[in-house]
Amino acid sequence: MVTLKEALKGKLTKKELKLVPSSFDIVGDLVIFSDFPKELDKKDKIVGETLLKLHKNVKVVLKKVGKYSGEFRTPKLKIIAGERRKETELKENGIRLKLNPERVYFSVRLANERKRIIEQIKENEVILVMFSGIGPYPISIAKNKKVDEIYSIELNPIACEYQKENIALNKINNIKLYKGDVRDIVPKIKKKFDRIIMPLPKGAEDYLDIALGVAKKGTMIHFYDFLNENEFENAEEKIKKVCKKMNRKYKIVNLVKCGQFGPGIFRICVDFKIC
Repeated sequence: MVTLKEALKGKLTKKELKLVPSSFDIVGDLVIFSDFPKELDKKDKIVGETLLKLHKNVKVVLKKVGKYSGEFRTPKLKIIAGERRKETELKENGIRLKLNPERVYFSVRLANERKRIIEQIKENEVILVMFSGIGPYPISIAKNKKVDEIYSIELNPIACEYQKENIALNKINNIKLYKGDVRDIVPKIKKKFDRIIMPLPKGAEDYLDIALGVAKKGTMIHFYDFLNENEFENAEEKIKKVCKKMNRKYKIVNLVKCGQFGPGIFRICVDFKIC
């Protein structure tokens, strides 16, 4: 298949061609450039329209024009070619998900990581998914595994509405969705969980005490963090600190590198079990 740079020959100068991004995310029928060089701002429409011709399944091309920001860590996106919309629907791990990537946090690059978690789940588990967004974890679990109940909590009201729609879209009936802060909601549920998933984009360590408060002996916790490649042991230090404070014993089962966030910075997941 012809690459984007090859297709742009004759449309851009040699200097401009060197700046054309080699990577982008395909989210449903959207393409999103996360790192679009400012030097190509005046040529973004040409780049976008060329990409549409290369990928017939893509209907909209966007570029990120602001860093992830705000309470819900969402990006500012600009349409550079195609239809004038930002909402789309995608398929992942046997489910359908509807979303607007500018209004909710979602990473298509975590599909394999979500699959990894799903494959660990045992029959009849009671599961808590904190910071559940539009529902990729709870809905994938409900669709692919015979679990008892899934408790899903999300603070962003827009993501919560999308998750409600996605639950209906996938005909799921064993997810209990709560809109609000994990710190406020989890203690009110008054349940102990077999598995707790904590996929917060940033700052999940601030909620480890909440997770431990509803964990029982044998509970598996999936804790996500962003760390420099040489500092992965810091994730265990965060866990160790909270467990010591709450007098809980634990065992690290696995530490997985599941995506790059920036130069030298990776998203990691620590799977640890309460003993």
